[in-house]
Amino acid sequence: MYIKDGIAYAENQAPPIKVCGVRAKEDYVLWLRFTTGEERLFDFKPMLAYPAFAPLADKDVFKDVYIDYGLPVWMDGDIDIAPELLYEKSVPCGAVSA
Repeated sequence: MYIKDGIAYAENQAPPIKVCGVRAKEDYVLWLRFTTGEERLFDFKPMLAYPAFAPLADKDVFKDVYIDYGLPVWMDGDIDIAPELLYEKSVPCGAVSA
């Protein structure tokens, strides 16, 4: 049992999901390994339309992704993205044809 925002839940709280591996692939795709052990692919192209991610349109900047405290980050931590969003919007590696 756990309590969140004043509400008691019967089940155990799931641990927060984090990214433990990341690689920039061709065409603005991120290969991700999550703390669940899953490997997934995230198409970053739609995110480039948002001003916060505009600097990542430079492929050299995009390729410089690294992990800081379970988050993929760029530009010395100036740009990051939530692992929950990455997990929700990504697809398992096996689901993508080569």
